[in-house]
Amino acid sequence: MSNILVVDDDTSILVFIEQALSDSHQVFTAETVASAEEISNTNSIDLLIADLVMPEKNGIDMIMEFRKTHPDIKILAISGGGGITGRFDYLPIAKLVGAEDTLKKPFSISELRTSINTIFEGDK
Repeated sequence: MSNILVVDDDTSILVFIEQALSDSHQVFTAETVASAEEISNTNSIDLLIADLVMPEKNGIDMIMEFRKTHPDIKILAISGGGGITGRFDYLPIAKLVGAEDTLKKPFSISELRTSINTIFEGDK
């Protein structure tokens, strides 16, 4: 069973992902980057699912920080394409800074599970 940390400022996304994955993974959720950092410092996290557009700190910065502090963690970036200055696709940038995979919101449970399986199979 893998430990997955989901960071998103949208509670409905946190609930959706937690319900979709809790049968086969231990899922931790955080609505802020600060909460995510606390959780990752006190738990062994295998996969970070990171929203890219959040109010306090963007997901790109979070991914770069996690790459430095937790270099072995796998990262899946998610985004609906919103942004402070309008719609922008941050997903390609997330891959450049260290995300193993990306998903554009809205995504299905099947797409989520496929992405996670692909990320973990890359370890083998």
